[in-house]
Amino acid sequence: MRDAFGTFLRQPGAGAVLSLIGILLFFVIFGGVDLVSLMGAASWVNFAANMGLVAIPVGLLMIAGELDISIGAMIPAGSMTVAIVSGHYELPIIFGMIAALGLGVIVGTINGMLTIRTTVPSLIITLGTLVAMQGIVLTASKVLTGAASVAVTAPGWAKFAFGSLMGASHQVIIVWWVIAAVVFWFVVHKQRFGNWLFAMGGDRESARNAGIPVDRMTITLFILSATAASFVGMCQAILFNSAQVSGGMGIIFNVIVSVVVGGTLLSGGFGSVIGIFVGTLTFAVVNQGIYFTEIDRNWSNLIIGATLLVAVAMNESFRSLALSLVPRKKKPVTAAKAVARL
Repeated sequence: MRDAFGTFLRQPGAGAVLSLIGILLFFVIFGGVDLVSLMGAASWVNFAANMGLVAIPVGLLMIAGELDISIGAMIPAGSMTVAIVSGHYELPIIFGMIAALGLGVIVGTINGMLTIRTTVPSLIITLGTLVAMQGIVLTASKVLTGAASVAVTAPGWAKFAFGSLMGASHQVIIVWWVIAAVVFWFVVHKQRFGNWLFAMGGDRESARNAGIPVDRMTITLFILSATAASFVGMCQAILFNSAQVSGGMGIIFNVIVSVVVGGTLLSGGFGSVIGIFVGTLTFAVVNQGIYFTEIDRNWSNLIIGATLLVAVAMNESFRSLALSLVPRKKKPVTAAKAVARL
């Protein structure tokens, strides 16, 4: 039993699971939350899905020792691209979708190429991309449409697949989030891609010397990150039938915190897809669950900040505790000691 508990705590997502349980208990005991009502609410699940689709590839980048904050500009960029192409210019929606995802591939490639070709940290590179894309989106919107908001109407099949509501409240993007989590879990934890990923986060040069395609992996991860953000923006435009040049900046903080709460180290080399998934759920419950409590809303930011700090701290505490639960191996009996015993 002790060994099983220690094995559980050594998992990257263990802290996130226990944090989620602790936060739910906090809301029930001190906030008077009806747990059934909270679990059935669409607000926090929709919030988690839109954030979670971006959090998974960003988390993989962090495991590899890199960071992408350009996602804050790629969400409105994806929205505006599909809206301009298929809304303003009235081209078939498939062209707008391809353009939105293609933009993600282009920006991700630029981020990846600059990261491997220069010594500038990826944080600074993607900060530059973030600011540049904000300017490009605003300028393109004003020049091409003369407005900062563009309407778009998607056909039935696109609406059903990317912008519909399930049960009149839950966004279909939840399904895409779950699918992405399953696919990435299989690729990261069951394929050699995952071994390469953790090796890169542990020691990039050693990974390169071992024959791991570090440069190609880095570019691929940045493409996944930017394209995922563009995909979320595309889905939002199809769902709400419009796109705006603003928005998306708040998701940078949300995603990074969710990934860290999920047990991923900022220094790289440690994390899991399950941990990122549960960390996103935890952040969503903390962020939206406060509105289901009897607690004064003026305390919401304080409670959100405090609970998230506790959740992050728990990851380190449980990891240290797990190491203390590792059974000590008996020292092997040397030949000299064996003879002495005789």
